[in-house]
Amino acid sequence: MTHQLTTWTIMFTIVTVGWQGAAHAANFGDDTAFLKAHTDVIVLSDRTGTAKVAVVPAWQGRVMTSTAGGDAGLSFGWINRQLIASGEIQPHINVFGGEDRFWMGPEGGQFSIFFEPGKQFVFADWQTPAVIDTLPFRVEKQAGDRATFAAEFSLTNYSGTQFDVAVQREVRLLDTAAAWSRLGVAPAPDVSLVAYESDNRIKNAGQRAWEKDTGLLSIWILGMFNPSPATTIVVPIKPGPESELGVKVTSDYFGSVPPERLVVKDHVIYFAADGAYRSKIGISPRRSKAILGSYDASHRVLTIVQFTQPAGVTDYVNSLWKLQDDPYSGDAANSYNDGPPEPGAKPLGPFYELESSSPAAALAPGQSLAHVHRTLHLMGDDSSLDKVARATLGVSLAEIRNGLKP
Repeated sequence: MTHQLTTWTIMFTIVTVGWQGAAHAANFGDDTAFLKAHTDVIVLSDRTGTAKVAVVPAWQGRVMTSTAGGDAGLSFGWINRQLIASGEIQPHINVFGGEDRFWMGPEGGQFSIFFEPGKQFVFADWQTPAVIDTLPFRVEKQAGDRATFAAEFSLTNYSGTQFDVAVQREVRLLDTAAAWSRLGVAPAPDVSLVAYESDNRIKNAGQRAWEKDTGLLSIWILGMFNPSPATTIVVPIKPGPESELGVKVTSDYFGSVPPERLVVKDHVIYFAADGAYRSKIGISPRRSKAILGSYDASHRVLTIVQFTQPAGVTDYVNSLWKLQDDPYSGDAANSYNDGPPEPGAKPLGPFYELESSSPAAALAPGQSLAHVHRTLHLMGDDSSLDKVARATLGVSLAEIRNGLKP
């Protein structure tokens, strides 16, 4: 892990210089107005105009932000205003922000799509493919509550295998009844919410089967949110012995995480989301329950992320920056907390992330793999949010607030 820490430290130090993300806008109307000044934006809305989602086709149909309170409501997504306003294209990666962005894996290893054949696993040779960074997806369909995007492209992995890929991505706003149904909780009249999902599909558009021996791809969805000292990430996990299910959490991506920032229990993990300490956790498919979330106690915002996870499937791509003994021992879910990469340096955002991945896609020509990633933000009285937290995350709001306390 030391080698990976070094390369990522260099990367974050370089890309943060000169375009540090500006402070979070006050509301959804401010954020969408800013975005519209720089790019085309599709705003999905419910009939009342209360639940809204802002989507940008130029950045792969990315959900940039959402709200449960109309234009004057709190804007939930983190947006890198300074980079967007600059109009500049950065080397290696362009971190525009957004709370549901389409990516693909693996990032590292012998089957990486971020390193060209023969290159070293160092920052200087690391490059986010343009098709998931700066190139637009075309708008196929658009309605008041949904939009569909598509793209076709080729990727070559570190081992020299070429993939011809067709992508279809639909972002759809869920109505209130559907949202409460997905939560499995009776509707609470004092709770305002916004719920949307991205339905992401990759198709083998070539003539050769995608096989494990030559590398596989995956769908990787990442959401960036605004951090605070009062925000805690919550990840339910399957309890059981490590001899059967493996480790409860992988937490040494960037070195060890201090115990006051990560608490691991038999059935749940608590992780700090203050944007003040750079760290990352990963949950294996054997431990993952296909759900993760966060609670911002200062704004009384409960965020729930649900995603599809096929039962019994354990082959997930491994993104570590090295040649790997097991390239299919990757994570089904991840969370990242931003922070300075080294003392005195600036953070990338700051922001925190809730992420999910599909299994590795072993596809014959013409076959497809789908992955749905659903985001729900709820605001309201603690007693009502507590019922949702217990039903979805398996813990109370009090347990979340005290989860990182000694």
